[in-house]
Amino acid sequence: MLSHALVPRDFTTRELSIFMYQRRRVLAFATVGAVMCTAGFVPSVSQAAGSGDGGKKGSYAETHGLTADDVENINALNERALTVGQPVKPPAGLPPSAGPSLRAPGFVDDRETPPAEPLDRMPDAYRAYGGRATTVVNNYIRKWQQVYSHRDGKKQQMNEEQREKLSYGCVGVTWANSGPYPTNKLAFASFDENKYRNDLTNTRPRPGETRAEFEGRIAKDSFDEGKGFKRARDVAAIMNRALENAHDEGAYLGNLKKELANNNDALLQEDGRSNFYSALRNTPSFKERDGGNYDPSKMKAVIYSKHFWSGQDQRGSSDKRKYGDPDAFRPAQGTGLVDMSKDRNVPRSPAKPGEGWVNFDYGWFGAQTEADADKTIWTHGDHYHAPNSALGPMHVHESKFQNWSAGYADFDRGAYVITFIPKSWNTAPAKVTQGWQ
Repeated sequence: MLSHALVPRDFTTRELSIFMYQRRRVLAFATVGAVMCTAGFVPSVSQAAGSGDGGKKGSYAETHGLTADDVENINALNERALTVGQPVKPPAGLPPSAGPSLRAPGFVDDRETPPAEPLDRMPDAYRAYGGRATTVVNNYIRKWQQVYSHRDGKKQQMNEEQREKLSYGCVGVTWANSGPYPTNKLAFASFDENKYRNDLTNTRPRPGETRAEFEGRIAKDSFDEGKGFKRARDVAAIMNRALENAHDEGAYLGNLKKELANNNDALLQEDGRSNFYSALRNTPSFKERDGGNYDPSKMKAVIYSKHFWSGQDQRGSSDKRKYGDPDAFRPAQGTGLVDMSKDRNVPRSPAKPGEGWVNFDYGWFGAQTEADADKTIWTHGDHYHAPNSALGPMHVHESKFQNWSAGYADFDRGAYVITFIPKSWNTAPAKVTQGWQ
């Protein structure tokens, strides 16, 4: 990303010097087969489609000059974000080897909270390249304050807590906009069982491809992110209709079941204890006095996305950890719901010496009403904010759906997740203009 970093016209001397340092660093460091959270370069669809078969195609680190230490620190800080975001519920049952340890030798928490930006300072235009617009995190804060920060119609300055969340990078963008740390419980995807079975039967492994690699690639190619996104949007629309004029949870659930029945939706048959029916109740801002205050009509269903690796069972086959688990994180047929309870944010295991992979990537969508999925905008970051380290400052990207969903070798699953935020928050505007016009 850094070699393609796009510099806003008003870069300060300090920001420019950091940028130039990063540019020199890209040329100097040897690359490794690793990926960081979403970066500024996007492969073609054909490249992305093949990114799961060799372990190298589509690698962020190969393209952008990340070191093994960079990847270790990105994963460790991603892991820390989960712990910080859910202090009363750390990742349960996570084996000691399931990810980079925060106590590992060499780990340095050089993340910094971006400084406050004046509320009245207007942002500069992002610079667009190939369906993606990029800016420095400070400029994103300015845009957020002007466009996304409104509470009850009034602009708000991004406070220190929000900037602290944002500093974590890709997940930080979603975290700062959604309020509570993303729990990923209400996730949707689309998997074509017929295509998977037919391709397993009627095609053969590529030259040099092991059976495990073959099965993992066929499973990855059987997921359709466009259909998964549409399913999440359709369900969010049903939920939002059910929230209207529902002033207690019982009324909301009653409305929800009527809407599902009217649409002949398979979710109607979900058990009453399902994440689907308990999602609103388990949203912290629903209970807060300055949030929903237990009034469903004050809430709205919004969407974000997560890309991650399927082979997370540390006690299972090492081949599945390297090449993907065909049976993992498949959506339920009919409902499209994905059981994310086994998602431990574990990165892909290296198949070759020197490989290392980032554990996840998040993209914020909100409640955009653009009908054409390809015109929707997904906001995400490249890595945590470390302006005084070799890694450098965080950048924020706004990508068209095709760019966001293309995927990379680190990730073979893409889930589209519904959460709730108060209607008074404007972090999910119906119309998102890419960059700053």
